[in-house]
Amino acid sequence: MVGCPVGCIFCASGKNGFIRNLSPAEIVQQIVLLKERVNRIVFMGMGEPLFNYDNLIKSIHILRDRNGLNFPTDGINVSTVGPVEQLKRLREEHLKIQFTLSLHATDQATRNMIMPHMKSNSIHSVVEAALSYSERHNRKITIAYLLAPGINDRASDVRQLGKWFRGKNVLINLLQYNETACKRIKRPNKQQLVAFKIRLEEAGLEVKLRESRGNRIKAACGQLVSDYNKGNDAPTSDSPEKMSPVIHKLSDNKADTTRGIRKEKRHPFAKHKAKRKRKKN
Repeated sequence: MVGCPVGCIFCASGKNGFIRNLSPAEIVQQIVLLKERVNRIVFMGMGEPLFNYDNLIKSIHILRDRNGLNFPTDGINVSTVGPVEQLKRLREEHLKIQFTLSLHATDQATRNMIMPHMKSNSIHSVVEAALSYSERHNRKITIAYLLAPGINDRASDVRQLGKWFRGKNVLINLLQYNETACKRIKRPNKQQLVAFKIRLEEAGLEVKLRESRGNRIKAACGQLVSDYNKGNDAPTSDSPEKMSPVIHKLSDNKADTTRGIRKEKRHPFAKHKAKRKRKKN
């Protein structure tokens, strides 16, 4: 995607709003034009892969085609916030790709606060659909859990994670927050991460700490482009309610999802487009 409609409060991508979906060609080109050996592909931000469902699936088929890149399925991972209807469709695909669910909460109210534009998806239905994918394809799935001290590190969170995932083919990937302009979430220190990891392990879960990278140069999802576009009139509020994503227009999986968005004054890549026009002239 160019931009993102989900509006997670810890992520800078949503502040720029949603512009359009990438085509299968644009997705595949990111690998082809790299001209380096690639052994792992992760579909994730910016944007929500499953809201661009048809183009996502087409690009995966192209990548793994024996007459194309012949990329191994085991090396492809789709990371999603878990729109339930699309999760059900993904379960029925004959792809056997790796799967990561960005969960970040254990109750509906907390997840609604963290991901305000996913309110229509019940957290229990999201987890159920993710586990169903694991069982259907006999795959270990990853649950991404960004630790937010005081928000999702309570004793009740540990209990619920244990209830959902103990004894399942699941890895909990514990993440450290790369700070954005959002002040509602504090970056946990290493001691807090390790302490929460131990609590989850004591609850019978397999847990891994994912090393946070790019914090020094503000390179988390959406941060680089947001910094590049400082000074234009792209959305800057860290309140997702002030954005105007059109999630209901994404579920029909049309290649062109720009309708209803063009009324925005300027999109966050306007500076880049203006420079290209001047060069052409």
